[in-house]
Amino acid sequence: MIKILIADDQELIRESLKIVLDMNADMEVVGTAEDGGKVLELLKKNLPDVILMDIRMPELDGVQCTKTVKEKFPAVKIIILTTFDDDEYVYYALKYGASGYLLKGCSVQELTAAIHTVMNGGSILNQGVITKVVKLFSQLAQTNIAMEVDEKNIAELTRTERNITSLVGRGLSNKEIAEKLFLSEGTIRNSLSSALSKLHLRDRTQLAIWAVQTGLTLKTG
Repeated sequence: MIKILIADDQELIRESLKIVLDMNADMEVVGTAEDGGKVLELLKKNLPDVILMDIRMPELDGVQCTKTVKEKFPAVKIIILTTFDDDEYVYYALKYGASGYLLKGCSVQELTAAIHTVMNGGSILNQGVITKVVKLFSQLAQTNIAMEVDEKNIAELTRTERNITSLVGRGLSNKEIAEKLFLSEGTIRNSLSSALSKLHLRDRTQLAIWAVQTGLTLKTG
């Protein structure tokens, strides 16, 4: 059973999501919260597997709440609920460890598929997010928010690990990467783990952001 916590400042959205998700035989909504502070309170009582996190909430917003949750409970998956005008918020939430984002108003099928994806270790990182990240780096390239990786660690990446990282940055799934590089999915998973370890990055999402940031998404081969 996948335990889910819903965080949104609008009661209608909280209750609607709860009704929809509780209809799934393998999902259970274990709590709802109207702001980030309430999320942290609920986590002390019942730790969920996944949090659906609204970006803009009073008191403690979704970005800072994501940062705190991932620092204290790194195993908890977070999917950001956002709108089209939340570009910078999305970037920071991904940097702090969110597994991806969904636009409010997405279909029930998209929502349930996203939850299953993150539970299986994947990320909800499509071309929309890549576009947002690229746009942000063009605006904020010289600031201190960039994903920092030691040059010595970058040099340790194998050619295969670089190619896989490039394709992760383009939003491809493990299956798609395996087909493109003519490798098994097991090899892709192992190479991803190795690349993350060498670069000291937390997860696939941070790896994708780093790939976009460094221009690695433009290079394969």
